[in-house]
Amino acid sequence: MKFNKADKKDIPELVLLRKAYLAEDYGNLTPEQLEDLGDNLPQYFEKHLGDDLIVYTARDNDKIVSCCFLLVIEKPANPSFPNGLIGNVLNVYTVPEYRNRRYAYTLMKCLLNDAKDMRLDFLELKSTESGYNLYKILGFGDETQNYKPMKLNLQ
Repeated sequence: MKFNKADKKDIPELVLLRKAYLAEDYGNLTPEQLEDLGDNLPQYFEKHLGDDLIVYTARDNDKIVSCCFLLVIEKPANPSFPNGLIGNVLNVYTVPEYRNRRYAYTLMKCLLNDAKDMRLDFLELKSTESGYNLYKILGFGDETQNYKPMKLNLQ
């Protein structure tokens, strides 16, 4: 198994892995939703990969079988993030036949080391039930906050 960072030549595989992750996370996606993802994701990866998006991969031969994304976000500094840099971890995914081999753990350790080197103030993520124990082992804690999360859907 080879562990490294994705580059632009990996975009077609990253699109497939993202779609697979979302299909598991959301349940069945409609053909229209899959088509929209297929249209939008390559452009996103082309714009962000290697800039504010780092994708860590595990490869079996040349096939990516596990990945995790680190989206670096810059915000105005405040006491909670004095450097103004935070990381959002997403799309931690392993192809089903490669699960339970610690690939996600290894990729997350690489991500954590890079996040420290980049002086990110903290990392945040939303965990599925299946990923919860992995993140706890890595040192993530349940978040408590004085704010009520809110969202306004614009589409």
